[in-house]
Amino acid sequence: MASTYTDLGIELMATGENAGTWGTKTNSNLSLIEQLTGGYLEVSIAGGAGTTALDIDNGALTGTAQQKVIKLTGSISGNRIVTFPLLTETFYFIENGTSGAYTVQLKAASGSGATVTFSATEKNFKIIYIDGVATNTGVYDIGMGNVTLTGTETLTNKTLTSPKIGTSILDTNGLELALLTATSSAVNEFTIANGATGNNPKLSATGDDSNVGIDFITKGTGVIRAEDSGGNVSAVQIAGKETMWVPAAAMYGPTTNPADAAQVETTATRPDLKVFDFDASTQQYTQFTVAMPKSWNEGTLTYQVYWSPSTTNTGDAIFGLQAVACADSDTIDVAYGTAIEVTDAGIGTVEDQQITSESSAMTVAGSPAAGEQTYFQLFRKAADGSDTFTGECRVLGVKLFFTTDAANDL
Repeated sequence: MASTYTDLGIELMATGENAGTWGTKTNSNLSLIEQLTGGYLEVSIAGGAGTTALDIDNGALTGTAQQKVIKLTGSISGNRIVTFPLLTETFYFIENGTSGAYTVQLKAASGSGATVTFSATEKNFKIIYIDGVATNTGVYDIGMGNVTLTGTETLTNKTLTSPKIGTSILDTNGLELALLTATSSAVNEFTIANGATGNNPKLSATGDDSNVGIDFITKGTGVIRAEDSGGNVSAVQIAGKETMWVPAAAMYGPTTNPADAAQVETTATRPDLKVFDFDASTQQYTQFTVAMPKSWNEGTLTYQVYWSPSTTNTGDAIFGLQAVACADSDTIDVAYGTAIEVTDAGIGTVEDQQITSESSAMTVAGSPAAGEQTYFQLFRKAADGSDTFTGECRVLGVKLFFTTDAANDL
């Protein structure tokens, strides 16, 4: 019975055959096995577009597909194809050592199985697996799998497809540059896009959700800042708590029980006080209106009263503020909302600046919405027994505190 051969060309000697040549053939087989497991061969595929066929030589060491490491060489002037024999189930280390900016495709000798291609710029190694399927042999790029690189490694012109990065990225000094954390079942992410001439690069919030924002979180008292090309640095405005100043000059006394508008001179050519004087025994009022910013979240407001005492008395003065919002076509003949009060003791010196503490939250009546006008009414609760300040309270203005939920009023 004659010898047979494996798909990779190793001779399978039949019992009783090859008398006197058994040792030679066995040594050839062992040498071939050595080639198949660790041999190296350079194969020129120089030329224009075309195909180079690698082959198996049965029982010999000359087959070009019978080395584990194959370097493809030569100058190529067109896209090249390198084929492997059918029925060969194995893997190879293939190096594209050619010159010329053209692709090199690795495939089976026939059929439409999977193929692997070096791009025109890939001059590197690929690890390929050939499945040996009889009717449709496929060639697969099995890459490097899960490889851990230790020490300092330089990756030049390498494409990382969906890489998984650990918890940190270090700079060239080995110091922390960026920390990464993973969110379970994440669906939203950043997209970083570069820009062509005349266009800015972009950092975008993207993902499965329809509306995706970007959160910037500072540490401690740190602020988010922006710097222009001239080195000018400024803090970035963040939606949140804002203030609005309403001076007494912007207020008016209502028809019923108005506080007295006045201008009080301190010393000539020094600041005059533009005030509303609130009586010590009668509850009096002053009013003002504000078209609140669109960025206001239509939530509760707080306030502080800026005032100055007309006497040296140190009793308590009680102020109250109430508000109502009116939309387009709403009647303005509407009751104010519940007043929120704040108490401040006289400082004991006439013409001194006084500022109350910030009030508790005040709800604006009328179900406020963006673009509506809000009417405010300020009063001194003079008739209340707890208001013990004996002089007039000279109100200089009111500072309103409101919360925004948008970056601007557009």
